[in-house]
Amino acid sequence: MELNVLRSAMTLISFIVFLGIIVWAWNRQRSASFDEAANLPLLDDGSGVDSTGPRSQGAKQ
Repeated sequence: MELNVLRSAMTLISFIVFLGIIVWAWNRQRSASFDEAANLPLLDDGSGVDSTGPRSQGAKQ
């Protein structure tokens, strides 16, 4: 197989995979799970521990 034919085939395969990813990402059925994943960093985990760790309560416990 000629090298240019192989390059063209790989370009076409890559483009088809790219289009598949676009269709998968913009699928309405996945919208709810993507919205949930987007809000995960904003949710409170309820642990009651602040980001500074044990130093906020004093070095000795």
